[in-house]
Amino acid sequence: MTDLRPDAPSHLPFRDQEATGPDNGAPVVLLHGFGGDRQTWLNIQTALASKKRSIAFDLPGHGEALDWPRIGNAGVSAKAVGQSLEALELTKVHLVGHSMGGAVAALIALRNPDLVASLTLLAPGGFGSEINHRLLRRYAAATDADTMETLLEQFFGWEFKLPKVLARTAAESRARPGAAATLEAIADEIIDGSVQKTLPRDELAALPMPIKVLWGTQDRVLPTRQAHKLPGVVATHIFERTGHMLHLELPKEVTRLILQNAGC
Repeated sequence: MTDLRPDAPSHLPFRDQEATGPDNGAPVVLLHGFGGDRQTWLNIQTALASKKRSIAFDLPGHGEALDWPRIGNAGVSAKAVGQSLEALELTKVHLVGHSMGGAVAALIALRNPDLVASLTLLAPGGFGSEINHRLLRRYAAATDADTMETLLEQFFGWEFKLPKVLARTAAESRARPGAAATLEAIADEIIDGSVQKTLPRDELAALPMPIKVLWGTQDRVLPTRQAHKLPGVVATHIFERTGHMLHLELPKEVTRLILQNAGC
C-alpha cells in the first residue's frame, strides 16, 4: 500500500492499495464526493484488495490537494484526474465515483472512453438538476465538530449511526487555512443558483463500457428519482433505507457491485 503526495503536481495525491491475490489487469480508481477525500474509500480499498488493485485520489481543493493549481467544478477535477492517470501511466481503469466524483468519472468516460473499462457511479452528480444546495453550502462553510455532526447526519440514511470520529476528522480537515473558503468556491461552481448542471445521460448510455448506477432511497442530497428512467442498458441498483453515502453505509454491497462491473 502506498500513500503519496507529489512534490511537483504532476498527479493528484493518492492512496494505492495493491491487490493481495491474483489481479486481472486494470486497477479500480476511486473518486470521492464534495467535501470528502481519499480516506473515505479506505474500507472499500481494503475489501477490494483480495481481487483488485485500487487507487483513491484526492480531488482538487480536497484532502492533500487543497493547494492544487486549479480548483473548480467536475470538469476541472476530470482534467486533473486524467492528467494524473497519464502521469501514473495507467491506460485502462475501472472508474468508481461518488456524488461529485460520480460526475467527474462520467466526464472522464465521455471524454476518453478508451481509458475506462467500467463505470460505477454512486449517487452521482449531474443526473438531474435538483440538488440540496442549502445543505452543501452549509457543509462547505462549517468548521466546528458539532455543526459538522449535525450536517453530516443528513448525508446518511435516517437509521445510520454516525461515528463521532467522522465529524471530528472532518472538522480537523476543515480547520486548515483556506480549506472552508476553497470548498465554498467549489460549491459556487457546481451549484448554479439553486440547481446543478446536468450530464448527457443518453450519451453516457451509448458508451461502450458497462455502467452501474447505485442510489439510496433516503438520499437527502440528490433525490433518488434521478436514477429513475435511465436508459435500459444502464444497470440501476436502488437500496432501501440508505442515504447518500452508500460506500460507508453498505460497503459489502458496493464492493460486490464494483467487482461485478469489473468482471471479477
